[in-house]
Amino acid sequence: MSGNTWAQLRQQARGLESQTESLFHTYSQFNSSTAVSPKPSDAERKAEGQIEDLLERREGLISQLSRLLDSEPTGVPSSTKLNNLSRHREVLADHKQELSRIRSRISESRNRANLLSTVRSDIDAYRNSSAAEADYMLDERRRIDSTHNVTDNVLAQAYAINENFGLQRETLANINRRIVGAASTMPGINSLMQRIGAKKRRDGIILGSFIAFCFLVVFFFS
Repeated sequence: MSGNTWAQLRQQARGLESQTESLFHTYSQFNSSTAVSPKPSDAERKAEGQIEDLLERREGLISQLSRLLDSEPTGVPSSTKLNNLSRHREVLADHKQELSRIRSRISESRNRANLLSTVRSDIDAYRNSSAAEADYMLDERRRIDSTHNVTDNVLAQAYAINENFGLQRETLANINRRIVGAASTMPGINSLMQRIGAKKRRDGIILGSFIAFCFLVVFFFS
């Protein structure tokens, strides 16, 4: 009866070890995925939970096997059973370490993927910000160019007006030179103008004297 119980427990332990190894293969696939999800998926949590449950059940079986050895009628357990129990404990310890390694690799891959995603997001945000800044600078450049064009047009008009004034001054100067030149070539005109001016001054004196005489007459006989 005792041997059958030992055999049954060992058979259960070997079965659970096989299930654990099969689940390790499934669980490790989440690390070899081309794109690790930002957060653990339901399938990943399920596989991890199943492995933890198997390890816990195996610990219980090993405890039962250990108690059976301690309760051997002879008091001295056989070396075969001791080796079997030791082997189950070693496999359990290895599987616990394997679970820890796979979990750590998945976590590293996820952190790396999240970091890359964050970096890409930062790069996209920087590109969008740079594009917006570039658009703003282009708008400012267009406004400055428009202002420069208006200023250039105003200056061009001012230069044209100034040039027109210069042409008019030159034209008037030419006319003045022609008049002076014509007057210098015709001396009779100068003397005639002088006589006309003298006559105007004389007529003005006579008219002023007459008006003064009339004023005096009115003053004395009024």
